[in-house]
Amino acid sequence: MSAFSDWQGKANDIIIGVASDHGGLPKKQLLLPALQKKGIKVVDLGPCTLDPEDDYTDFAVKTVQALRQQSITCGILICRSGVGMSIAANRFHGIRAALCDTPKKAQLSRSHNASNILVTGGDNMSDTDFMATVDAWLATPFSYEERHIRRLRKAETLTYDPNAALSAVDPEIAAIMAREQDRQNRSLELIASENFASAAVRAAAGSVMTNKYAEGYPGKRYYNGCVHVDEAESLAIARACKLFGAEAANVQAHSGSQANMGAYFAVLNPGDTVLAMRLDHGGHLTHGHGVNFSGRTYNFVGYGVSPETEMLDYDEIARLAYENKPRLILAGASAYPRTIDFARLRAIADEVGALLMVDMAHIAGLVAAGIHPSPVPYCDIVTSTTHKTLRGPRGGLILAKADLMKKINSQIFPGIQGGPLMHIIAAKAVCFHEALQPSFAAYQRQLVKNAACLASELQNRGFRIVSGGTDNHLMLVDLRPKGVTGKASATALDKADITVNMNLIPFDPEKPFITSGVRIGTPAVTTRGMKEPEMRDIARLIAKVIDNINDEAIYGAVREEVALLTARFPMPEFVSEWDD
Repeated sequence: MSAFSDWQGKANDIIIGVASDHGGLPKKQLLLPALQKKGIKVVDLGPCTLDPEDDYTDFAVKTVQALRQQSITCGILICRSGVGMSIAANRFHGIRAALCDTPKKAQLSRSHNASNILVTGGDNMSDTDFMATVDAWLATPFSYEERHIRRLRKAETLTYDPNAALSAVDPEIAAIMAREQDRQNRSLELIASENFASAAVRAAAGSVMTNKYAEGYPGKRYYNGCVHVDEAESLAIARACKLFGAEAANVQAHSGSQANMGAYFAVLNPGDTVLAMRLDHGGHLTHGHGVNFSGRTYNFVGYGVSPETEMLDYDEIARLAYENKPRLILAGASAYPRTIDFARLRAIADEVGALLMVDMAHIAGLVAAGIHPSPVPYCDIVTSTTHKTLRGPRGGLILAKADLMKKINSQIFPGIQGGPLMHIIAAKAVCFHEALQPSFAAYQRQLVKNAACLASELQNRGFRIVSGGTDNHLMLVDLRPKGVTGKASATALDKADITVNMNLIPFDPEKPFITSGVRIGTPAVTTRGMKEPEMRDIARLIAKVIDNINDEAIYGAVREEVALLTARFPMPEFVSEWDD
């Protein structure tokens, strides 16, 4: 629930939930008709009879649940002291239950704290004082002053504990998660495929939706009881189509790899020829590598980058297309730092009668924000993950023309998957909602600025940047000028709490488990709120480690600097609000 949700100014839409314990029942019986007389909609949440054995907790929780389910707009709890009701209600995140026994306190709880539940009706209140307190609370709007918004934001975020239930049931796993949280808090996360999902995304991913089997698609399930998961999946599909301007979407794929598999199965037969980017030039395992299902099932022909520019050579792609007559041309990469010309690839595909598919897993967030050209207008199929720059849960996404989606859907289910992960689909819906906000585009713009700045600073410190720079969120760093390997560098940086991954560079002389390069990305540090000044600090710290590799004292000194830097940019529990 938002810290800034307010129901004032919507008198015709207000629905007040009222509950009490046995001690507050007489005042509840006084309040209900008084509110109804004013034309206010009221829901009586109990009790209806005097029972000294009833528990205030039950009625407080019932009111909170109604508020969280949006069946009421605000709530009033009545008991003799108000203390127990307040404690029970405020155990729930997003609930601001204010214990007020005077009109003045009620007004302050609204104007300063945006209270959404009033707890009142104490033993020492007359009926007149009680009604005056309720009236004052209902009549007072939240002020929306910056200082109050700031404090409420802190109250919402600093008290959030997503692992409370886990700690009570399995302290061993809870402790492991706490250690991982600490690692993320104190470290600089520079792996290009990683990001920090919001608390809202994580809440959906760990929600009651995990309990529900829902084989099939909305409106056509093999299980009953799917009315609400149908709503969630339909919303996720609608939001994905709106976000990317697509005709149709499949949000059931468990991963990017399975999204690609479903897409291949929909348009290819075993042995068909596919033209795709080579893994050692920046492609992905599912783009035809021999150990992967894709390379074992289809005849992949690899294209790469120019030795001179280290950028895609579209003339060479065209030559390979004419020579091999592929059924499908596949674009997209896991380690390519430059803008991809989808229009040119569409023209090549049309010339040889091929379908065009793009795996935009890495750049999906940039595409959603309009920072990178969209492949959707040019492609028959577009696949993606929903994490990385899109900053959602780990999962897959397929976009396509409406007439092709029915075939794709059948290849995902029942073709390669059974029951969809409805909790992850709900989290995808949240992710798409977040990506539709103006702040998301501002975040993506800063992400690209940060990557360009970091690449430039590393270049100034003697590193070679593959292709001379970056247009997106990542860069490939050639470590040969430093005389070290990618594996040694990634290991050394990890000891200094800087996380990158070793990566092959084009025409790499090293083996895949050694490599001459590392891949560095800015999605996660940008989510923390870092900008260009911090990128310059990060470049300096990376150089300090690599230039003094195997010096444990340097590792320790850099760790201390990293800790100071990350402490200034704490991990966001909720999505950062970005300004241009």
